[in-house]
Amino acid sequence: MNFHILDIKKFLPHREPFLMVDHVLTIDEVHVSTSFEIKSDCIFNDNGFFNEVGLVENAAQTCSSIVGKSFFKEDDLEGKGTKLIGFISAIKKVNVLACPKVGSTITTNAKLKSRFDTNEYSICTINCTTTSNDKELLSCELNLVIRELK
Repeated sequence: MNFHILDIKKFLPHREPFLMVDHVLTIDEVHVSTSFEIKSDCIFNDNGFFNEVGLVENAAQTCSSIVGKSFFKEDDLEGKGTKLIGFISAIKKVNVLACPKVGSTITTNAKLKSRFDTNEYSICTINCTTTSNDKELLSCELNLVIRELK
């Protein structure tokens, strides 16, 4: 499913200046691909580069949209009235190979590894890779907790 025009803010509670995803390129129940253009005023810029913390935050926001999507009905992908909150509960592993320059666009791909749902929240483990110009920048495995605010 291609959702380039999807408003990512419907799937994430983050807002500027902490929103680290511009577009959802593809999304389904187990995979998501996003893009993010690193602008000069980004809070995670460090001497002309998007730093390691920014890469991990981009990965977490990308990953959480897989689970976030499940809180919306198929005919309500705009998420009217639905509010979500999520956080990283564990970083199982992270490997940062390079930090991209300001002005670059990064693409992040995430795949759901496992998921446990209760009446109140979802806990998931997700593998994620971030690239720029076909060069791998980051790979990681994260645990996230996502829940709907009622």
